[in-house]
Amino acid sequence: MLDSYCKVLNKNRFKVTRQRKAILEAMEKAHGVHLTADDIYMDVKQNFPEIGISTVYRTLELLARLNIVHKTSFDEGKFRYEFCEDEGHYHHHFVCNGCGSIIEVEEDFLHHLESALEERGFIITDHKVQLYGYCPECRDRHTE
Repeated sequence: MLDSYCKVLNKNRFKVTRQRKAILEAMEKAHGVHLTADDIYMDVKQNFPEIGISTVYRTLELLARLNIVHKTSFDEGKFRYEFCEDEGHYHHHFVCNGCGSIIEVEEDFLHHLESALEERGFIITDHKVQLYGYCPECRDRHTE
């Protein structure tokens, strides 16, 4: 997977620097986890103590611009990053109000709505669904 991301960088005339590769490796290592820039910075800093947080932010912005990563806000005042899925495949998120965990919901329930809108002449370019509530572990503590 890492090779395909490096190819996208090269194709767009960006060098695959040691820092960029380390950031991609940190994200790949935590696959499925929605990391903040600080999470990635702390991981990369272990092997590259000289790296600055601004390098991490700039790299994440570049990766988002190249559609290598998604940049998502969960109303917590910071962005989280995850690798983009296959083109055309969306997933949604459930955010637990109790423990703060973020769970991916793979089902795409909006397909019929998008099709109906496209039949009416609209062009759908993206969608995002974030559901908030309590996960099974937190549910009992918050429904009493």
